[in-house]
Amino acid sequence: MFSIVDQNQYFVVINKHHSVSVQKEADHAALLPAVAAHIGVEKVYLVHRLDKMTSGLLLLATSSHAASVLSGLFASREIEKFYLALSANKPRKKQGLIVGDMTKGRRGSWKLLTSKDNPARTRFTSIAGGEGRRLFLCRPYTGKTHQIRVAMKSIGSPLIGDDYYGGEPADRGYLHAYGLQFTCRFADDQPAKHYSYVLPPSEGELWPALPVEWDVPFSLL
Repeated sequence: MFSIVDQNQYFVVINKHHSVSVQKEADHAALLPAVAAHIGVEKVYLVHRLDKMTSGLLLLATSSHAASVLSGLFASREIEKFYLALSANKPRKKQGLIVGDMTKGRRGSWKLLTSKDNPARTRFTSIAGGEGRRLFLCRPYTGKTHQIRVAMKSIGSPLIGDDYYGGEPADRGYLHAYGLQFTCRFADDQPAKHYSYVLPPSEGELWPALPVEWDVPFSLL
């Protein structure tokens, strides 16, 4: 279900495998208790989420205090997140900012609206991904449900393996939490510390080689 990327007394960063839910599902082992047992703590706390189809970097707190600190950083948008996405369709524009309100559609899907009362905001750039595919680097500034998946569909590029939004069938959903960085301190008597993680995808037959200039994505979007 996962592998460990980093661990300290306040949090653990894991590589969540694709097709693993962050919530317990019937007939499947729960991810969070499995992580807690693996690292030898009583409990880990969810401070942000990844969709079941999404692989990659997931940050989990190891105490209620750390969870409060990290949740506050997510709420104030002080944690930068970057994702890789792959589509079989060329987008209507190769880069830019996608902004719009989101509303519920049918069967658990979401739709992007032209209104901007409380909008989702996603910046992206893209390059050729081989065999007619398009590889995207995405930075969501907000944390709406299915945000990147809906944003990519809105520009004509539903993600490969994302049957919710009309993506081509594949061995997995091609969305990966690639980069994560933030600065914080967990106690008033501590100096602030910077944390930065980049994790290329390791699961999926269709991922192309990443361009060297994307090795450190934080300055790109």
